[in-house]
Amino acid sequence: MIGLSTKLDRVVSLGAHCDDIAIGAGGTLLAICEARPGIRVDAFVLSGGGTDRETEEREALRAFCPGADLDVTVHKLPDGRLPAHWDEAKEALEELRGRTDPDLVLAPRTDDAHQDHRGLAQLVPTAYRDHLVLGYEIVKWDGDLGRPNAYQALSAELAEKKVRLLQQHYPSQRHRPWYDREAFLGLARIRGIECHARYAEAFQVTKLNLDLEG
Repeated sequence: MIGLSTKLDRVVSLGAHCDDIAIGAGGTLLAICEARPGIRVDAFVLSGGGTDRETEEREALRAFCPGADLDVTVHKLPDGRLPAHWDEAKEALEELRGRTDPDLVLAPRTDDAHQDHRGLAQLVPTAYRDHLVLGYEIVKWDGDLGRPNAYQALSAELAEKKVRLLQQHYPSQRHRPWYDREAFLGLARIRGIECHARYAEAFQVTKLNLDLEG
């Protein structure tokens, strides 16, 4: 195995839309929370507040973070309009930063083709400047999947559980042609091949500080 492990006490998970976190890093959250009962997870979503999607998100994240000390914040920015609401998004993220100091940040990739995902990713280092940030990927029509450089291996049981929870907790998304078991497990299988595992979630790391003396 090529890798580094770290002690995790607090995780911040960021999404532009309800279901982004679960699609991009749901398996990783399951692995973290099942291994560390009581870990603090702060989830932050920019859009969907006050709608049925917020209800879906809260129920889903409780399932994806079993046993965690979970706090979920869902804002009301309009879907697909983040560039026009840049200041509001930045202020919301800065408010989150003021009350969180995580060991790990899960967020969208900086080169994601969706403007909302990409915009949030670009804001992350302005708030979390000295934190490990893993940029997750979301399969979509745009065909923007790239070459990740960090992986979290998933057992077959965890991969299947992730897909089951996605189907169970986000009924509003089932009509989408890509939102199915084959797509999610297929990508996880490919990423697993890349890291010598059965399944995996893949991430992009833009900056990593090493402490090899300690």
